[in-house]
Amino acid sequence: MKTDLSHSLELPSAWIQRWAHLIKPQGVVLDVACGRGRHARWFYERNHALAMVDISQNAIDSIAGTIPFPGDRYEAVVADIENGPWPFAGRQFDAVVVTNYLWRALMPTLLASLAPSGVLIYETFTQGNETVGKPSRPDFLLRTGELLEVCRGLRIVAFEDGFHAGPERHSARFVQRIAAVRETVCASGLPELHSTQAINVPRYGLP
Repeated sequence: MKTDLSHSLELPSAWIQRWAHLIKPQGVVLDVACGRGRHARWFYERNHALAMVDISQNAIDSIAGTIPFPGDRYEAVVADIENGPWPFAGRQFDAVVVTNYLWRALMPTLLASLAPSGVLIYETFTQGNETVGKPSRPDFLLRTGELLEVCRGLRIVAFEDGFHAGPERHSARFVQRIAAVRETVCASGLPELHSTQAINVPRYGLP
């Protein structure tokens, strides 16, 4: 479920901005439940190609009306990803970005949509949020540490799970967020290293 809060916040998520440097330059970013494009605009300004999906035709139209995307750098799809087919079947992306959205049945699809070295940046509400506002239903709240379980096969670069007071009373929320990389692996299941091991070890910069 996508909450109304995500559509009302025009500034991109600070978590997305903080970890976007993990995405390869000009890599293709998939924005899931993209709303009115607050992250699309931010990634566009940084020369990333974009694929976006949202259930709202009005939301998708609003993005097209405000950003002059060249045709080969912009793909926006209207789709019900909870009840219909996945519109990007068989495709992989350099990053998958999700904020304020949770549909557990989609999690394996999101992970499968990561290309080798692809980055998952995910942030949404977690248990405890029912004490301060909506969403409050357990179906729409992550369990403690749930993103760590979901991303067990990825390289976890950053993870947070707690309460964010925010600058105003209405923005108080319980959130869980993760930044994780799908590392290239060898037959042993370990990250692939070559004879120039010291050179090839990935360096995931910590801001």
